[in-house]
Parts: sequence; C-alpha cells; structure tokens
Amino acid sequence: MNKTLIVVLIIAGILVIGGCSQYNGLVGQDESVTNAWNKVQSDYQRRADLIPNLVNTVKGEANFEKSTLTEVIQARASATQIKVDPNDLTPEKVQQFQQAQGQLSQALGRLLAVSEAYPNLRANDAFRGLQAQLEGTENRIKVSRNDFNDAVRGYNVKVRSFPANIFAGIMGFKTRQGFQADAGSEKAPEVKF
Repeated sequence: MNKTLIVVLIIAGILVIGGCSQYNGLVGQDESVTNAWNKVQSDYQRRADLIPNLVNTVKGEANFEKSTLTEVIQARASATQIKVDPNDLTPEKVQQFQQAQGQLSQALGRLLAVSEAYPNLRANDAFRGLQAQLEGTENRIKVSRNDFNDAVRGYNVKVRSFPANIFAGIMGFKTRQGFQADAGSEKAPEVKF
C-alpha cells in the first residue's frame, strides 16, 4: 500500500510540476504576443500623429485638392477609432484594424501622389521632412507587424504542441491570428509608360 501511494504521489508531483512549467511557458508566449501587438499599435499611432502636420503643411498650397485632404483626415479619424485589446485579438478584430489602417495607407498614398503636381509643395522643407518621417514610420510598421507575426507564430506553436496543447485547452489558451496580406496584394500593379 505504501509503495502504491508513493508511486501515485510521484506521478501527481510530476504532473503538477509539468503543468506549472507548461502554464508559465504559455503565459510567457502570450505576453510576447501582447507586447508585439502594443508595438504595432504604437507605430500606427506614430503615423497618425504625423498626419495632422502633413495635412496642415499641404493646406498651405492654395490650389491643392481639398477632396484628397478630406479623405486623409477621414481615414485617419476612422483608423484611430479602432482599438483592439491585445487580450482579445480575434481574427475579425485584427482584420477590422488592418482594413482601417489600409484605408489610411491608401489615402496617404493618394495625397503623396497628388502632391507631385505641386512644385512649391515638393520644395517645402517641412513637407519633405514629414514625407521622410512617414516613410520611416511605414518601415517601422512593417517591422512591427513582422515581429507581431513572429510572436503569434511562437505562441501558436506552443499552444498546439504536445503536451502543452493539453494544458492550453484546460487553461483556455487559444491560437491567435497574425497580420495577413491585404486582399488583392498578390497581383503586382501594372506599370505603363
């Protein structure tokens, strides 16, 4: 009887220690995803913070298309209203966030393309500086999104691997969704001269 009790206690101890280890590993991976998401949002916020200065600089060009400026302002307002809690990163919420940010990217792209027709604006040091900052910020966003996807991948591997998947299911850890390419981005744009 004593030998059986000792064996059962040893097995129970191993399960408890293994469970604690798996739980702590899952929490660590979950926190990595949360941290990476916060960095993504921070970089998108930096871009949103630069836009009012860019719009005000462009407004100085008297003949600039007002509709383009209005589109940028509206897209920025829409993009900054969408906040996604890192603890509730459902695929739908990530997609909604990504869609709003994509609309802002398109509006900014149109603004910068239209600005090419205004030599005074292109010669403006403030405009050129803001344009360079936006370019750098877009690069930061790309890096942050890639880091987020790497963190999601590491987390998902942990959640789906044996024996962590058993503990993950019991403790409520579910796989997460990373950023995906925008619809239509698989087709290269056509360039005509």
